[in-house]
Amino acid sequence: MGRRGHNIVVGLDIGTTKICAIIGDVKSDGVVDVLGVGTHPSRGLKKGVVVNIDSTVESIRQAVDDAQLMAGIEVGSVYVGIAGGHITGINSTGIIAVKNQEITVREIEKVIDAARVVALPMDREVIHVLPQEFIVDDHDGILDPLGMSGVRMEARVHIVTAAVTSAHNIVKCVNKADLEVEDIVLEQLASAETMLSPDERELGVILIDIGGGSTNIALISGHSVKHTAVLGVGGQHITNDLAYGLNTTLPDAERLKKTYGCAYSPMTGMHEVLDVRSLGEREPQRLTRMDLCDIIEPRMEEILQMVLQEIKQSGYAESAKAGVVLTGGTALLPGIVELAEDVFRLPARCGVPTGIGGVVEMVNSPMYATGVGLLQFALKQHHYGRFQKSTDDHLFGKIYHRMRDWFGEFLA
Repeated sequence: MGRRGHNIVVGLDIGTTKICAIIGDVKSDGVVDVLGVGTHPSRGLKKGVVVNIDSTVESIRQAVDDAQLMAGIEVGSVYVGIAGGHITGINSTGIIAVKNQEITVREIEKVIDAARVVALPMDREVIHVLPQEFIVDDHDGILDPLGMSGVRMEARVHIVTAAVTSAHNIVKCVNKADLEVEDIVLEQLASAETMLSPDERELGVILIDIGGGSTNIALISGHSVKHTAVLGVGGQHITNDLAYGLNTTLPDAERLKKTYGCAYSPMTGMHEVLDVRSLGEREPQRLTRMDLCDIIEPRMEEILQMVLQEIKQSGYAESAKAGVVLTGGTALLPGIVELAEDVFRLPARCGVPTGIGGVVEMVNSPMYATGVGLLQFALKQHHYGRFQKSTDDHLFGKIYHRMRDWFGEFLA
C-alpha cells in the first residue's frame, strides 16, 4: 500500500449511526476523484457527541482502513465533519473606517475581525466565521469589496460556535486513531459544497441534512450563509418509535424502516403484508407498510415542522425561494420529498453528491453528502494554497488565517 501524495485529501464524517471515510485525489482540472470509501457502524456517539472514546476510535480506524484498502494508499490526515446539539450559529456585524479610502485585504480582515468579536461563554469556541455581505458607505449586497473605494465599511457575518469539550473529544478520537486533523467543518456546510447548484445558492435554499442522531440545517441565500442550526432529532428517533410501537427489537425496527418504511401515507403500494418479529417468544405480527407509515410519518412531519419553526425564527424564511434540499441517510425514506413539500409549501428534492469523479457510483447517495462535501471543502483549501500545517497548538488557532477566504466560499 502506497503513501499519500500531496494531492490526496480525506473526508471523515463522524456520525451517530455510521462513520464514513472518503479518500479523494485533487486533479489539475479542479475536480476531486473519489479513490476509496469506507463505512463502519458508529458505536461511541450520541446525538453527534462522543460518549465513548475507545468505541469511536475503533470505528474510525475500521472506516479509514476500508477506504485505504479500496484506494490502495495510506493516509495520515483528514478533514472532519462536526455536528451535534452543541453547535450554535449567530449573526454579527462589524464596522471600520477605511484607511486611504481604498479597501485592501487588510481592511477586509479588520472588519471581519471586528464582526467576530462577540461575547462567548468560556466553554465555547468559534469554528467558522462566514461573511454574508459587505456594506461600503451606503452600498449593500457586496460579496467582495476588495479594491473598492469608500470611507466606511461594514461586514455582516454568520458565526458558528461549538462546545470546546465536544470538539476536542472528536479531535482526540481522530488523533488516537493515528490521524491528524487538517480542519473541522460544520457538516451542513460540507454537504452544501456538493449538494447545491449556483442557482439555488443565489435564489435561496434550505438544506436539511437528516442524520441518525441530529438534523443539520443551513439556509443559504445570495451566495452566503444566513442561518445554521442543529436539532437533536434524527433517523434514530424513527427507529426507536418503530421498535416501541411494534414491540420489536431495534435492529429489526431499523431493517423495517430501511426496507419497507415510507414517510408519506398517500403513496401507493402501502398494503403489502409484512411479518414482524415480536419481542420474546410471541408469534410474529402481520402488518402492512401502512402500519409502518402510521408510525414514521408523524415523527418525520414533527422533525420537518421543527425545521420550519427554526427557519421562521431566523427571520430569513422568505429568502428560500429555490425551495428545500434534503440529504443525509434519512432522506432515503420514500415519500420524504412529498412530505417536505407539504410542510414547507415549497419545491423539494433529494440531493446527491455532484461535481466529483472516480468511483462516483460508490457515493451516489444522500448518506455520503457530508463525506464528499468535506472533499470539496478540502479542494477549496488546496485551490487557495492553504495546505500548510498550523504551528498553533490551539485547536482553533488556524481559524483566523482562513477567514479572509470565506466570503468566496459559496461563489464557486
